[in-house]
Amino acid sequence: MTETVPRPTLEEVAARAGVSRATVSRVVNGSDGVREPLAERVRQAVEELGYVPNQAARSLVTRRHDAIAVIVAEPETRVFADPFFARQLRGISKELTAHDNQLVLLLTEDRDDHVRVGRYLAGGHVDGALVFSLHIDDPLPELIQRAGLPTVFGGRPDFNGGRGGVSYVDSDNRGGARDAVRHLIGLGRSRIAHITGALDQTSAVDRLDGYRDVMTDVDPRLVEEGDFTPASGERAMRELLGRRPDLDAVFAGNDLMAVGALRVLREHGRRVPDDVAVVGFDDMLPIAEQTEPPLTTVRQDIEEMGRLMARLLLRDLAGAPDGNTGGNPAGVILPTTLIPRASA
Repeated sequence: MTETVPRPTLEEVAARAGVSRATVSRVVNGSDGVREPLAERVRQAVEELGYVPNQAARSLVTRRHDAIAVIVAEPETRVFADPFFARQLRGISKELTAHDNQLVLLLTEDRDDHVRVGRYLAGGHVDGALVFSLHIDDPLPELIQRAGLPTVFGGRPDFNGGRGGVSYVDSDNRGGARDAVRHLIGLGRSRIAHITGALDQTSAVDRLDGYRDVMTDVDPRLVEEGDFTPASGERAMRELLGRRPDLDAVFAGNDLMAVGALRVLREHGRRVPDDVAVVGFDDMLPIAEQTEPPLTTVRQDIEEMGRLMARLLLRDLAGAPDGNTGGNPAGVILPTTLIPRASA
């Protein structure tokens, strides 16, 4: 049997530092009003004794849990298979860790999951929420609103009918799509197809709109919907070749669908880029560099999107004085960059 070593108490820290218990409590909980020499003595005593604050007791004092819910509106099979989510979660995790906050990952796939998540959020376990990969008509925003949690969304939200007041971080999906299509036109291509993402998500809608901004008189047979997965890129590419075998370029709504499209073009004996030029979206490394040929694509900084989402939420929770939501702008749009490689 091993003996359990008693945890140091607040009183022991106070005795070691030569201050009152109340002073130790204020320093440990980050409150103001303690002179720096006393605060330094308390911090030194905490380190020497290995004192760890009781989080439950601390939450009663600070009304903070130092925990953030990260909600991905996708099933786990999609989240753990798509490197996009890993990058965004990595950015969020880095920022939360730097500010000593815990990440609580919640995934939703069906109605029961939404009920579970709504119940958890309403239970007061977390200080705020970061939400991404929302689908149109998703019940999550209403559940979060009922819970009264400060929230930042990843991607332009559509649930409020376009009204302001919602904090979000997104990339310039429409502008990036325009750049992709203009690049293909600059290569002399005119029969440019588009494989869209799932059109119940604003990122896919914005990229389709960017494509249409440039291809103003596009043949509707050159547009096919996918769902951001490689399999949907394969299926869409087969449909497009069946309808318009003379197409000479494809703009895929993300790199994974572009991978699927490349596979089908190869099966049909179409040379890339000689016969058909291909452009993706995301610049998902190492995928984009390892396709055959390497993929021309539109780069968005996915990890930075995650970091910025977390940064805005933490600023909101800190109560910055210069705005309704901690001074956060309603929407932050990050720029995109076309990365030319061998596929176009």
